Amino acid sequence: MGTIVIDEQFDSWRIMLKNELSSKRYMHSIGVCNTSACLAMRYGYDIKKAYAAGLLHDCAKGLSEKKMLQLTERSGIELSEIERENPELLHAKAGSVVAAEKYEVNDTEILDAIRFHTTGRPSMTMLEKIVFTADYIEPSRDGIPCLDEIRQMAFKDIDAAVAMICKNSIDYLKRKSRMIDPITIETYKYYSTSGKEE
Repeated sequence: MGTIVIDEQFDSWRIMLKNELSSKRYMHSIGVCNTSACLAMRYGYDIKKAYAAGLLHDCAKGLSEKKMLQLTERSGIELSEIERENPELLHAKAGSVVAAEKYEVNDTEILDAIRFHTTGRPSMTMLEKIVFTADYIEPSRDGIPCLDEIRQMAFKDIDAAVAMICKNSIDYLKRKSRMIDPITIETYKYYSTSGKEE
């Protein structure tokens, strides 16, 4: 566990992100950090850590595909074939490196929440579930099937919301004839069955 970030860091991070991300991506990041904080309140989790992870979850989005690949490979992070072929998935693992190196985050829970926010994984920590869910339901999202139901479920049963998000993502990728990361399927199976643990 690292040190908990303080408010002055948030101000600095917001300025950095605003300069590095598109305006749409920056506003999405603000939506995710605010939604993460709300979910943290609901589930009794550390609000500042949730806010920090939500704010930085897309911190690598402004990087080129080549740069993201270099960052992850240099850091020894294993990449799947699907991640190499789908750069939108690569930004999560690259983001965990950027958060550590550029934003000086040393809290492994925050870094893991950034790393797994696109695919999820079985047996996620509460922070991982919070950021994974907040990324999907934040206020600027629209046009997603069952979004209202998922938003409501997120504040009732976050595990059920994770399962719903995974199913939606899998169905979407199937409709588009795109490859599905096996970890997302594993995450769906895990959270759609009973006997889940923190």
